[in-house]
Amino acid sequence: MRTKICGITNLEDALNAINAGVNALGFVFYDKSPRYITAKDAAIIVKQLPPFVQCVGLFVNEEPQIINDICKSAKMDIAQIISEDDSTEYFNSLDTKYIKVVRAQNENDILKHQNEYILVDAFVEGFGGAGKRVALEWFEGIDCSKFILAGGLNESNLKELSGLNLYGIDVSSGVEMSKGKKDKTKMNNFVKVANAL
Repeated sequence: MRTKICGITNLEDALNAINAGVNALGFVFYDKSPRYITAKDAAIIVKQLPPFVQCVGLFVNEEPQIINDICKSAKMDIAQIISEDDSTEYFNSLDTKYIKVVRAQNENDILKHQNEYILVDAFVEGFGGAGKRVALEWFEGIDCSKFILAGGLNESNLKELSGLNLYGIDVSSGVEMSKGKKDKTKMNNFVKVANAL
């Protein structure tokens, strides 16, 4: 099970996440988030990271050119996109590799993306980090091998995902001691349980 810890705001948390065994780190470039980080500060962290860990930039309703500029300056490998503009033109304007975020309100929101890699999160009025969970019954009987699940995950409920064959999972608030500050023990336990699925 591939794991990503999102909302990294400092080097200590990034290194602790890597030592826990995560595959990817998420950096939030959405200035209304309590986990917001500037491209400059993210670049300072990324420069000090060991190899073979992907860095993912999270963007919310952002212009493609700004996404391109931030990903380049902050050394992001992938852009994680929440956007009301789902047009081909929008995504063709991106220079960087990307993954779409589907904020699912019902099962059909997931089914229509069944043949593409997406990150599935629960719909909330705000954007991310709210700890709301997606209804797991929406995944029953479908191929989940390209889905990354986010929203309300923590070490105590991960075992409920057993058998879904998800591509990966994404956690933020479930491994925090406070918003924007990760808990080393929670990260270690989360990844340990995830790897056992």
